[in-house]
Amino acid sequence: MTTDTGTDAVACTRLAYAFGDTKAVDGLELTVREGEVFGLLGPNGAGKTTAIRCITTLLPVPSGMVRVFGHDAAGDRMAVRRLLGYVPQQLSADSGLTGRENVSLFARVFDVSRRERAERVDQALGAVGLTDAADRLAGTYSGGMVRRLELAQALVSAPRLLILDEPTIGLDPIARTGVWEHITAVREATGMTVLVTTHYMDEADQYCDRVGLMHHGRIRALGTPAELRQGLGERRRAEGAPATAPLPTLEDVFRDVAGSGLDEQAGDFRDVRSTRRTAQRVG
Repeated sequence: MTTDTGTDAVACTRLAYAFGDTKAVDGLELTVREGEVFGLLGPNGAGKTTAIRCITTLLPVPSGMVRVFGHDAAGDRMAVRRLLGYVPQQLSADSGLTGRENVSLFARVFDVSRRERAERVDQALGAVGLTDAADRLAGTYSGGMVRRLELAQALVSAPRLLILDEPTIGLDPIARTGVWEHITAVREATGMTVLVTTHYMDEADQYCDRVGLMHHGRIRALGTPAELRQGLGERRRAEGAPATAPLPTLEDVFRDVAGSGLDEQAGDFRDVRSTRRTAQRVG
């Protein structure tokens, strides 16, 4: 058993995962620093969700190494799971239960002690602004409220690492902002590390300390949003762009990294289908 090093929240070394002949993750090198908000970006089929599932121990680690706060995700899965909160792409809230019942269920799943359970559930609901709606059925919630409820489910175990896979998919701009405001508030209050995947470049630019752009199973660009924008601008000027040209956006960086390969991504049909269903249900 490995021990907590207190250094990096996540460290992936030469992580590889394949579905048959398709390499979803191909020698991934990724480090998420403790306390930061790290955005994992990339087109559909880039390998983001597969990498997330390896980190959360939902998929095995057949090749390479994944460590979460020093614990081996392959050999010490329960220790890793105790450190995590996870909001998947697919909706995980039960519409037939109240908000409080949904969060209480996750408290039991994560083995929150009976003595602390009620208080922890109240704290999680309060952290995402759902105290007043806690005793309503989740089926009556708006899309933004459902996503905040799922955030409360992930927070009830007081995780050191919160992993969010497309947390605002299908939400309108106001609901998206509300979800991120609650994520930011909890992170500032607890020092929690956040690893998030998103296709919204404005979210990554505004809320992430660093971002990694993933393509064909590997990280192709890494840095702060400002560093990545500046780097692309400098490269364009070196190639003859006028000095007065506007600074590229993070979306420009995304397109530059993915290139024409955006049309070549095979992806995982099941992931695309479930993502669309989630967007339809939340919206």
